[in-house]
Amino acid sequence: MSQIFDFFLAPYQGATLINIILEIIAVVFGVVGVWFGKRENILVYPLGIVSTVIFVYICYVFELYGDVIINVYYTLMSVYGWYTWLQIKNGTPLVISRMTKKDIGKAIIIFVSTALLVIAIYMYENKFDKWTDYVDTVTTGLCFAAMWLMANKKLEHWSLWIIANIISIPLYFVKGLGFTGIQFIILLIIAIQGHIAWKKHLNNNPTTV
Repeated sequence: MSQIFDFFLAPYQGATLINIILEIIAVVFGVVGVWFGKRENILVYPLGIVSTVIFVYICYVFELYGDVIINVYYTLMSVYGWYTWLQIKNGTPLVISRMTKKDIGKAIIIFVSTALLVIAIYMYENKFDKWTDYVDTVTTGLCFAAMWLMANKKLEHWSLWIIANIISIPLYFVKGLGFTGIQFIILLIIAIQGHIAWKKHLNNNPTTV
């Protein structure tokens, strides 16, 4: 048991108290925000913005530059998603729907271009020297595509979050952000529940598919 605690707490020995508190706050806001997302509630975005802004700072301190990029993008896409979810077109708000072929193409382009961007930045910073950096390119691409799909209320965004969360759980423990690793375990559970809830909504509202 002590070895587990040592593994979890050792990376925080050199961290300041304020950074630990900030990480916990970011985790709480992030988890609560995604819970609201599962319920298709607009609060997912303001809560998410608070979380991602804090994570930009935390990841920069830990020199996790790929994660800095992710969270800057999350912040910007949260603003965009907040805007799109509030829009009324033809008398109706944005509704949950499935991906079209056009959406799939855009998601693939976002994934590939994002992965290449992360590789370029890591190489420029001479930080592309750990196996976690390679995994970062995949998770960042998945998260970028998922965030765009989420802003457009596409059911499949939950599938990408599920994959990204599964990869991120061990990844963040290795990176030394234990609280964030726990966050991704919770987010994985919520993402599975979210996929079930949104799919049920589509099945009950076939005209919105």
